[in-house]
Amino acid sequence: MKTISEIRQITKEEPYQVVFVCLGNICRSPTGEGLFQHLVNERGLEHYFVIDSAGTAAYHVGEPANSKSRMIAKERGVELHSKARQFSPSDFGIFDLIIAMDKENKKNILALAGSDADKNKVMLMRDFDPKPGDGNVPDPYYGGLDGFVSVFDIVKRSCASLLDQLQPHIK
Repeated sequence: MKTISEIRQITKEEPYQVVFVCLGNICRSPTGEGLFQHLVNERGLEHYFVIDSAGTAAYHVGEPANSKSRMIAKERGVELHSKARQFSPSDFGIFDLIIAMDKENKKNILALAGSDADKNKVMLMRDFDPKPGDGNVPDPYYGGLDGFVSVFDIVKRSCASLLDQLQPHIK
């Protein structure tokens, strides 16, 4: 499990901005956004974070999260409210941390980076997973309902670990 090398002080005036990114922004990244927001809210830290999600492709812009992703999340007390959007190079200027769900999407994000500082903001979701496997959050779309359950579990433990790393920097 990797750690974030440099974390700035997080305040209500300067919340930490995180974006979760997958390919279409309807399965994995909305799950990351919703789960991280849920965990932040549970800890009473909602004023310290801005949380979003995006896709590297524009396939589903404007659509809600996949119905199976929403169902699995809802069964576990988590709401997925996002609408799909495409990741933009301007996101590097907004977000402190850009979390790719797999190595291919990380490569696509890095191709848009304008500087080393931009590149240093990009990490894999499973960098925070105590059980990182091959480093990828698998695309659940072809894995049936079990695929969506597996993604939820992977993202939940990864988001909890991420928040554990960020929380000590809140002032």
